[in-house]
Amino acid sequence: MEKLVSEFLDHLEIERNYSRHTLSAYAGDLAQFQSFLSEHGTEPPVPDSIDKSVVRAFLRHLHREGFSRRTIARRFAAVRSFFHFLCREGAVSSNPCVYLTTPKWDRHLPRFLDRGQVEALLGQPDRGQVLGLRDAVILELLYGAGMRLSELVGLDIGAIELTEERIRVIGKGDKERIVPLGGQALAALESYLNARPLLIKAKREETAALLLNQHGRRLTGRGVQYILARYGLRISQPGLTPHMLRHTTATHLLDAGADLLAVKELLGHERLSTTQVYTHVALDRLKKMYEEAHPRA
Repeated sequence: MEKLVSEFLDHLEIERNYSRHTLSAYAGDLAQFQSFLSEHGTEPPVPDSIDKSVVRAFLRHLHREGFSRRTIARRFAAVRSFFHFLCREGAVSSNPCVYLTTPKWDRHLPRFLDRGQVEALLGQPDRGQVLGLRDAVILELLYGAGMRLSELVGLDIGAIELTEERIRVIGKGDKERIVPLGGQALAALESYLNARPLLIKAKREETAALLLNQHGRRLTGRGVQYILARYGLRISQPGLTPHMLRHTTATHLLDAGADLLAVKELLGHERLSTTQVYTHVALDRLKKMYEEAHPRA
């Protein structure tokens, strides 16, 4: 069975172009499924002997072990995709997951900043220093363009199209999308690009990376997280993360009346349901404002 799992992961990487992070998650999920089969089923596990009762038992096992419903749903999705692949390859006669439903999980509404907090945050970098100019770009792109952390640190200079006022972003699955840049983001980028050569160290070959650290190398995701956490403390927002700014972007756009499909395209969401969670945020805020302000509330 391990050989089949390896072939499945190769299929996801080569044919489906899944990211390393997603591949690692699938590998871990299927490793736990194999471990369960070894302990409670056949030894070694034989794929064609696995029916829906075995998959149900696996889900019950995860529940008893205290895993969240979200984690259980993800592992079920990995097992279902694996057997779909085996069916396609003729390794099994049927998919035992086909008539099972995905376990539901509690959806937690995302945390986000209000407009005042965003303005305070964007005013934190010292734009008289090259690193401050870089940090201003980080904040403008995370909030102004709603980028994921991986998308931000993966940016090269060639992705910036200042004349067209847009940026080419490589998202999940290496899918490219074009994101418009606002005036503030464009101004921050122009100032930073003029000062960026100061970060290139002597005798070091210049990198194509847009965001550089103080050593002239590409800024890492961990570096961005540290920078954001530091600025978050300054505005009394401990635990500020890049994803929180992405949530803030979506919430503010929908609050201002932006079209849901347009927000989906801007953020690079694969499914509309992912974007729709922000409509719940907007409605909750509207309800709260109504209750506080309307005389008939």
